[in-house]
Amino acid sequence: MEFSLWENLLLGVMVLGVILWMRPGIKSAAHLSKHSKSDWKSLLLPLSFVIIFVVFLIAMV
Repeated sequence: MEFSLWENLLLGVMVLGVILWMRPGIKSAAHLSKHSKSDWKSLLLPLSFVIIFVVFLIAMV
């Protein structure tokens, strides 16, 4: 499905508006994440469960 020129321009303006609207929140979140400790267990545990589940689903086929 091909979008027309005005739809592409409108989409670009909307994306730019959302980025500018959320910029203060993104900036403060990036500043806070630099000063916090990294917690890899909270990432690796759910990720490993997802990988195991996907392998299980593939094995069932």
